[in-house]
Amino acid sequence: MSVPTLRVYNTLSRSLEVFQPQEPGKVRLYVCGMTTYDYCHIGHARAMLSFDLVVRYLRWRGFEVTYVRNYTDVDDKIIDRAAELGEDPLALSDRFCRALDEDLAAMGLVVPDVQPKVSQHIPHIIAVTKALVDRGHAYTAGGDVYFSVQSFDAYGKLSGKKVDELIAGERVEVRDTKRHPADFTLWKAAKPGEIAWESPWGPGRPGWHIECSAMSMEYLGERFDIHGGGIDLVFPHHENEIAQSECATGHGPYARYWMHNGHLTIVATSPDQDDGSGFVKMSKSLGNSLTIRAVMEQVPAESLRLLYMESHYRSPLPFSADRLAEATGSLDRLYVAKEQAEELCARPVSDKPEVVAKELGEDGQALYTLAKGFRARFQEAMDQDFNAAQVVGDLFELARAINRLANDKRAKKRAEPLMRMALDAFQISAQVLGIGGASPADFFEEVKHKRLKALGLAVETVEAKLSERAQARADKDWARADAVRAELEALGVLVMDTTTGARWRMRVG
Repeated sequence: MSVPTLRVYNTLSRSLEVFQPQEPGKVRLYVCGMTTYDYCHIGHARAMLSFDLVVRYLRWRGFEVTYVRNYTDVDDKIIDRAAELGEDPLALSDRFCRALDEDLAAMGLVVPDVQPKVSQHIPHIIAVTKALVDRGHAYTAGGDVYFSVQSFDAYGKLSGKKVDELIAGERVEVRDTKRHPADFTLWKAAKPGEIAWESPWGPGRPGWHIECSAMSMEYLGERFDIHGGGIDLVFPHHENEIAQSECATGHGPYARYWMHNGHLTIVATSPDQDDGSGFVKMSKSLGNSLTIRAVMEQVPAESLRLLYMESHYRSPLPFSADRLAEATGSLDRLYVAKEQAEELCARPVSDKPEVVAKELGEDGQALYTLAKGFRARFQEAMDQDFNAAQVVGDLFELARAINRLANDKRAKKRAEPLMRMALDAFQISAQVLGIGGASPADFFEEVKHKRLKALGLAVETVEAKLSERAQARADKDWARADAVRAELEALGVLVMDTTTGARWRMRVG
């Protein structure tokens, strides 16, 4: 395979780098997954969708990708929530793992090749911890095992933080038994009644950071290509992963490229949350989160995907109900264009696209140019650190060109070769971005049911009104027909009269 032109922003070097996997044609990728103690919110979804995009594009480019994303099913938050609900911690976590799987499947995310759980990898975690103790990079204190940050000269290379500047309490755990404030827990001694496993240091459970080192190296090896996660994981989680992994194996790099997505932010509801931008990170702890499943009850999953794709994955993304509604409206326009393209493909034309384009004039030439060059522009944009936002803009320009040409009477009989080229672009978008792949009818139907549910209306109510209007038209009672149509439009129902009867869908955006 030829050397790819793909460039990836590497947090480690703070620069765009030409992507070169360790093994030509193959990519090994690990992404930090969720701590499953509750339903996941749409901020979490942005992280997972960002790397869904990465995996899809790498595979589209011809790479063989091994994709690992973990579940953290052993954690203080899980233990606390389980105690609150009177539930077994592992049972609670498993319940929310399954709920997360359902949510991500509904969003159309690629299923990782491996989805390891902490509870199923305790022996691997103990082995890595023991290697760190044996090599002098970790020490025991009262049944706990800590990593010594001062034992790793390169500590801070990812985040830029210096060991001597780290103060207890600033995103580092405060304990009197630690030799340095930044030392972090590898193994926690069990408290009475807590879930625990036997270890060389007594009964206990893993610290947070060690789990990802153990599971990533188990499935991807001691060196792999990409490690991903949210920007909030750079320090301390990913910084600590690098330190413990490279100290446990005695070599680096643990991961060659470090990729981080930006936060999903939401309007700050109090002055103490506002950082000056008017927005704050979406977080359960701040009480401003919206679950994935709650949002998908209101709009199609593609609306959320499009909203995320409209901004570069590394950029902060302000979220609001208005922006989500706008994304749904944009999708509606995209599917209107796709529907027109499909309808115009019903009449096959033997001439070549360039011939038809010339015959149909300026609008024909415009669509031909956009559709013909879409694949090349798509790859050029995505090769620049997965710039899906640029692709989205190109896709909607193509949709506008479809709509312009579809209004030309000559296009009814002659546009098929051009529309087929345009539909090929939709196929690429669906394959990599997960946008535009549904049938227009299915999309309109989904919007219809979700909008009506939000309004407290039933499909039958609208159908009854349409029947009333049809009867009024049959009776040539045009005033009544117009009045019923106005009633429907007030509810957001768009009525389209065709030769086979009235069709309808909901206004969005």
